[in-house]
Amino acid sequence: MTQTVSKTSRGDREAFQMSPRRKTALVAGVLYLLTFVSIPTLSLYNQVKGANYILGPGPDTAVIVGSILEIIVALACIGTAVALLPVLKRQNEGVALGFVGSRVLEAATIFAGVVFLLSVVSLRQAGVGAAGLVTAQTLIIMYNRTFLVGQSLMPAVNALLLGSLLYQSRLVPRVLPLLGFTGAVLLVASDIGVLFNLWGQTSSVAVLAALPIALWEFSLGVYLVVKGFKTPEAVKENAKTGGRSMGTPPDDVNDWN
Repeated sequence: MTQTVSKTSRGDREAFQMSPRRKTALVAGVLYLLTFVSIPTLSLYNQVKGANYILGPGPDTAVIVGSILEIIVALACIGTAVALLPVLKRQNEGVALGFVGSRVLEAATIFAGVVFLLSVVSLRQAGVGAAGLVTAQTLIIMYNRTFLVGQSLMPAVNALLLGSLLYQSRLVPRVLPLLGFTGAVLLVASDIGVLFNLWGQTSSVAVLAALPIALWEFSLGVYLVVKGFKTPEAVKENAKTGGRSMGTPPDDVNDWN
C-alpha cells in the first residue's frame, strides 16, 4: 500500500514538472512580452527631445526612467534570442545564429540611443547653456536615426529570420509567422518613406505600419507563455505533409523534452 502511494505521488510530481522545451517557450514568451515595457518612452522622452530642453531646469526623471526601460528592453531582446536558440538551431543553425546576431545588434542600437539621451541630460546638468544647443540637437537627431535602424528596421529583420524558422518547423501556428512577414514588409516600406522624407518618423503612417510587427511579437509572446511549442508528435505529423526544407524535426521525442 505504501509503495502504491509512493508511486502515485511520484507520478503526480512528474505530471506537474515542466519539460525543458516548455520552460524554453515560457522564458522566451515572458521576455518577448517584457520588450513592451518601453512603450511609455513615447511620452517620457517628449521633454528631452524639445529644442530648448538643455536651457531649462529639467526635471530629468522622465528621461532616466525611460532610459532604464529601454535598457530592460535591450537585455530582453538578447534574452529572447538566447532562450530560443536551442530550439531554433534544430531547424537551421545558420538562420538561428543570424537571429541571435540581429537581436544583439538591435540591443546594441538601443544602448547607443540611451547613451545619446543621457548625454543630453548630462550637458544640461553641467550648465553648458546656449553653447550646447547644437550638440544637444545633434544627439537627439542621432537618437532618432538610431531608433529608426535599431527599433524599426531590425525588428523587420528579426521577423523574417524567426518567422521563416517557425513557419517551416510549424512549432507555432503558421498564422503567427505570416503576421510577422506582413509586418516586416510594411515596416521596411515605412522606414524607406521616412528616409526619403515622405512622412515623419512619428507620423500616423509610421505608427500604423509598425502595428503589425508589434502585434506579431506580442502574439508570439502570449502564445509561447500560454501554449508553448507544439508537441513533437504534432510537428512530425505536419512534416509528413511538407514544410521540412528548413530542417527535420528530431526523430527522438526525448530530444524535445
